[in-house]
Amino acid sequence: MEENSTKEAREALDLFTYQAARQAGELITSLGGLDGLVFTAGIGEHAPAIRAAICERLAWMGIKLSPQANAANESTISAPDSAVEVRVIPTDEELMIATHTRSLINK
Repeated sequence: MEENSTKEAREALDLFTYQAARQAGELITSLGGLDGLVFTAGIGEHAPAIRAAICERLAWMGIKLSPQANAANESTISAPDSAVEVRVIPTDEELMIATHTRSLINK
């Protein structure tokens, strides 16, 4: 996805990161702040540029990334002086959906 450098692809990524940060901002406001930000699944685990773009839009919260940790997909990607801890946590979404579905069916 990030490899495509067409104008349309850049616009789509800009819109995606804008929407993700906007929705996070809405949740942060309703929660009255934020202690941690977690990226999961495909984009969250494997897209450092997208994580960085979202976090740049949330810099007003004091979020700072470590460029090296982010590029390496480390489990903690926030800079030491970040006001918010930013993590990357692998997840198996299909397994979670199946587990919850099975739980509901067995009730």
